[in-house]
Amino acid sequence: MSGKIDARLSELGIELPTPTTPVASYVGFVQTGNLVYISGQVTVENGTIQYAGKLGAEFTVEQGYKAARICGINLLAQLKNACGGDLDRVKRVIRLGGFVACTADFTDHPKVINGASDLMAEVFGDLGQHARAAIGNPSLPLNTAVEIEGLFEIN
Repeated sequence: MSGKIDARLSELGIELPTPTTPVASYVGFVQTGNLVYISGQVTVENGTIQYAGKLGAEFTVEQGYKAARICGINLLAQLKNACGGDLDRVKRVIRLGGFVACTADFTDHPKVINGASDLMAEVFGDLGQHARAAIGNPSLPLNTAVEIEGLFEIN
């Protein structure tokens, strides 16, 4: 199915991957009414974890931004699956929750999670503006540097 959002992704040079299979006892997304909750997505690209390690040690803020963008692309892949292949059903990006594996003295979590937030605005325009949290953690699953979950409203 190809629509306005698919065309926008194409303009941005973004090809959505096949959604990843959960690595533990959970599902990729849950829909209740018009809300879709998407489980945390990590920095998997082409089946491989990118950016394994911590911000403030192995990675810079700029690299973290790129890691968060990968998470955002994986969120969109799960969302497209939840929408039956039609991202034009998205009414609003409501909230992103961002988690950054980092050193104790790292404080630029918001700048890192901007990688996913900026992507949502690029793809959905004003409908991509959302509430958000950006939290530092001593570690994340699979040693990934960033993990992001999302809440979306759909038709």
